[in-house]
Amino acid sequence: MATIRIDHAKCNLCMECIRECPFDALSLADGEIQINAGCKLCGLCLKQCPAQAMIREENGRKKADRDGWKDILVFVEANGGAIHPVTFELIGKALKLAAKLSQRVHCVYIGEGAAKSAEALKGYGLNRIFVYDDPAYRYFSAQPYADAFYDCIAKLRPSIVLVGATAVGRSLAPRLSTRFKTGLTADCTVLDVRENTDLVQIRPAFGGNIMARIITPYTRPQFATVRYKVMDAAKPLPGSGGIVELHRAEISPSRLTVLDCIKKQAQANISDADVLVAGGRGLKSEKDLSMLGRLAELLGGQVAGTRPLVEAGFLPYTRQIGLSGRTVKPKLIITCGISGAVQFTACMKTAECIIAINKDKNAPIFKIAHYGIVGDLYEIIPALIRKLSEKVNK
Repeated sequence: MATIRIDHAKCNLCMECIRECPFDALSLADGEIQINAGCKLCGLCLKQCPAQAMIREENGRKKADRDGWKDILVFVEANGGAIHPVTFELIGKALKLAAKLSQRVHCVYIGEGAAKSAEALKGYGLNRIFVYDDPAYRYFSAQPYADAFYDCIAKLRPSIVLVGATAVGRSLAPRLSTRFKTGLTADCTVLDVRENTDLVQIRPAFGGNIMARIITPYTRPQFATVRYKVMDAAKPLPGSGGIVELHRAEISPSRLTVLDCIKKQAQANISDADVLVAGGRGLKSEKDLSMLGRLAELLGGQVAGTRPLVEAGFLPYTRQIGLSGRTVKPKLIITCGISGAVQFTACMKTAECIIAINKDKNAPIFKIAHYGIVGDLYEIIPALIRKLSEKVNK
């Protein structure tokens, strides 16, 4: 188990660690900095200590067999032969991570008819494309999919496994990490890798109070699920092939039999929108959403919001941006009355253009906005609507 100790000979009592600790786990007593039971081992004090007096120690655990696990494996999510866009985002990130390690990227594709649609993955810099094509995989079912996924990992022994943080991915990844008795970090927003192949998995934690940096130094493989729309999608690489290999896995008996699959009626998805107008606590009532709706209409976009609006019943959860909602990456997003808590910004900060409207000039949203307007949204938005309406009517 890890612990943090203080080298009091180095400590100059600058108090920086006490000020930065989000859990009040540090205090000054008898002329020394002391650590109490509130410590969550987040490591923030290690990064903030200018004297490097904070030391993290690992007690009694062996490091992972890093030499026995190499390369990166990406799970291909598909429905009826249509590959989910998150797959290409994962491939794009995997290629960047693998380049740092001089390793290769592979993918595993499970589904009936996968052998045919797997051809679309060639030319994206992949080395091997493991295909499990069987009628048993016609509809997604966690048990048979997990069996095939497990078979692939056991054969390849990848150091890192990346899965989309979708309904399918969130069902599969915990099952696989449990089978291999290893770690899984869910809903990552940033990924990096160290020279020793430890995957640095970054995501908001403790209600968004900190951005946690998580590593898995004792076990392999390292599992991470990544939210859609937070990474840059891979682009075709001329001359890069990708060998399609057909594999079979023993499918264990299941108590569940899927008789049919009925598609839901297609709905507008804020994750795919090019333009979004998002409202927050600054909105006074539900009827004020019509104002945002008019602005979105003039811009050819959609309305979205923060968690408080959804909890108040102003918007359905499908229009919520944030850790408990959707991740978006539009060309333009206009935030109206949104302060900019990390739970929200972590899921929209990669937008090409962010325009923030807020009365508080110190609102955190202005730190990531490309353009900021300090003022009352009830004055600014109607003015924008008038100008846009005039332009449309000309």
